[in-house]
Amino acid sequence: MTALMHELNPHQQKAAHHKEGPMLVLAGAGSGKTKTIVARLLYLLEIGVPTTELLAVTFTNKAAGEMRHRIFSLSQRHIYTCTFHSLCAQILRSSIHHIGYTSHFLIADEEDREKILKQTLQTLDHKSDKETVKRWQQQIAHAKNQLLLPQAVSQESSQLKTIYQQYQSLLRQYNTVDFDDLLLLTVHLLQNHEDIRDHYQHRWRFISIDEYQDTNYAQHVLMKLLSGKHHNVFAVGDPDQSIYSWRGADIRNILQFQEDFPHAQIIKLEQNYRSTKTILEAANALIQHNEGRYQKDLWSQHEKGENIQVYIADNERLEAQFVTDTIQCLCQKNTYEYRDICLFYRTNFQSRTFEDALLKCHIPYTIIGGISFYQRKEIKDLIAFLRMLVSDCDFLSFTRTIHLPKRGFGSTTLHRIEALLRDNQTNIISLCTQMLSDPSIGSLSRKQQTGLIEYYDHIFALRTMVQQSIPLHQVLSSLIERFHYLDILKEDPDTYEEKKNNVDELIAKMLQWEEESISPSLPLFLEELTLRSTHTPQEEQENTVRLMTLHNGKGLEFPVVFLVGMEEDLFPHVNAKDNAALIEEERRLCYVGLTRARQRLFLSAARSRFLWGYPRSMRPSRFLKEIPPQYLSKISPHIDEPEHPLMQGDHVLHKDFGSGIIQKEYQTSLGTTYDVLFFDTHTTRSLVGKYAKLKKI
Repeated sequence: MTALMHELNPHQQKAAHHKEGPMLVLAGAGSGKTKTIVARLLYLLEIGVPTTELLAVTFTNKAAGEMRHRIFSLSQRHIYTCTFHSLCAQILRSSIHHIGYTSHFLIADEEDREKILKQTLQTLDHKSDKETVKRWQQQIAHAKNQLLLPQAVSQESSQLKTIYQQYQSLLRQYNTVDFDDLLLLTVHLLQNHEDIRDHYQHRWRFISIDEYQDTNYAQHVLMKLLSGKHHNVFAVGDPDQSIYSWRGADIRNILQFQEDFPHAQIIKLEQNYRSTKTILEAANALIQHNEGRYQKDLWSQHEKGENIQVYIADNERLEAQFVTDTIQCLCQKNTYEYRDICLFYRTNFQSRTFEDALLKCHIPYTIIGGISFYQRKEIKDLIAFLRMLVSDCDFLSFTRTIHLPKRGFGSTTLHRIEALLRDNQTNIISLCTQMLSDPSIGSLSRKQQTGLIEYYDHIFALRTMVQQSIPLHQVLSSLIERFHYLDILKEDPDTYEEKKNNVDELIAKMLQWEEESISPSLPLFLEELTLRSTHTPQEEQENTVRLMTLHNGKGLEFPVVFLVGMEEDLFPHVNAKDNAALIEEERRLCYVGLTRARQRLFLSAARSRFLWGYPRSMRPSRFLKEIPPQYLSKISPHIDEPEHPLMQGDHVLHKDFGSGIIQKEYQTSLGTTYDVLFFDTHTTRSLVGKYAKLKKI
């Protein structure tokens, strides 16, 4: 313990020596908060507090396990270190019989909860499709996180009240609780049973809580109840890193800590052990624009370091090229390894462009907290549909797509069709034709035959579009519309927006590929996608570039950080538009991103990108403007465009198409574009200047 205490700075030591009464430790990014929490717990052991009176609560099993291990390795003693949900489960195991359950209750997982809620809706003669189940599930969860039992739901929400009551009745009948019940029932148990409340208040006299800015209302009330007699709450957190309101986190819990725990002491941990002075001062300046915060300023004894590099590209492809070029430069100089580098983006769909660029340059990468763009279900679904447009024999793609939407083709029917293919030595398209002319061949029901006719007609209508040389991105858009694929995605409202963005990104990929290809065709496009989709991000290799959303970056740090897509409506996200509280959370998210960097930080944006299904002109993020210019160095884009501007009437030479004349010059989302009439083929092509590399004759 003495050795650890000597490692602490004066503010950390003051926090670690705190004995009784409430304390809020405002621990800035990289300020050594975990070390401080551990030191304080060890100090309490040293002055004679029994281990049984100490409770340490955090948010994840991983964090709890690491803290538990750290304390034991330094003291050879066990302190109860747990998550909020495991704490509540322990309390309920011994006391839930007071509210009508038995101690052998089960905890429903996500699948169980959906099944019970679906059963509830069916009992009440309500719609019970997946989308409806999800919607009611969210409303019930919100009520529980606000500590509302069914009878407390307002009369204005009578339908919710009825469904909630029936759902709880079924849970109780099955002696089962869901995850939200763990908190709800524990709080109500402690509120309504004084003897139980007294027992736990005496049992845990010293309570430490990590990441307090991430607590929701129910967790906050739980901590107030458990500490109601002794008030020995040691809360550690940082309101500037409160980024999970969409999970129910309430920043007011930490901002109003002194109101809820009168006479609480506040200590600020402002010395950062992670980043250069430039990065910290830039992050401080950014977060100053938020009103809902405690004033604190991170500082560092590290060197000033290099300025933050800012790159504004013409489009997302050039932004990705800049990132990969910079990574190669940093690593080829033996300054850094791939494992030292992380790319942060606001939303998952943004990974696609960077995955393409990294693959092209043979740079190994790992997607953290997600899967590769080309491995996502919605992308694999659409690729399977596209395969059906070029192959008569792709039975695997048929089995993947025939039930999108559902047409009654279950596993039994598909096994029967597979046997027919094998026995008759034919292909799936020919067999479909035969089954439609003679339904007895596949023993199809009326529903299956109707569904197969619809499927077959759509496939051949789309094949006709391909044969007529309709632009491929238009074929894909028509495919999505014909098969009502967005409606299929809407069946899971929680993931719809993200999956819709991924679908739009695939359309953007196809459009970009067509722009850059000499002879675009669907088979060639599928060949490229197959090569990419069969690439497995190198999870097992330690030396890889990391890619992740900003929300997944909490608690991590890297020598080199790229924060990409710094544009309005992307970051800050369009959903935060015109909402001051959400804009402040987006700014906190940016602050988290900046403070993940230890030595080098790169911010990038694009002037145009394909977004939500269309090419769009983009504006730089307000966050770039909120960082004072003395901390930034702008990198000039290197664009391969003609040295001398080209104009209508100029004669030009293209390496593949030969010589021609510019008939029109105009601006598109991809930059300066030319319509060129080529003499050899007597055809006019639209070419983007920075890609086409036209030479003036």
